Amino acid sequence: QVQLVESGGGLVQAGGSLRLSCAASGSIFSFNAVGWYRQTPGKQRELVATITSGGSTNYADSVKGRFTISRDNAKNTVYLQMNSLKPEDTAVYYCNAHTVVRDTLYGSNYWGQGTQVTVSS
Repeated sequence: QVQLVESGGGLVQAGGSLRLSCAASGSIFSFNAVGWYRQTPGKQRELVATITSGGSTNYADSVKGRFTISRDNAKNTVYLQMNSLKPEDTAVYYCNAHTVVRDTLYGSNYWGQGTQVTVSS
């Protein structure tokens, strides 16, 4: 029905930048609120940033001023621009999107498979 694919992760030095993408595909009627989360081994998944369908954003305190979430509704894609990266930003990053499926008009939350971000000191 709906697939979310994250990309853009990798290895970067502290102070560097990465841009993550979360692309939705499938039978999409509407691509709504999206959140970026991150998780490290042994810890709970934490919310990093969210964006509504209208473009309103929110950020975790730990990333405010460094990360920017944005979206391209025509492409059903959400981005996370990460600047001034720190070693503590190292994690697997996941996107979660509320999407209404075209065939059924039911809305559900979908998760991507995650992309690894590693920041070296």
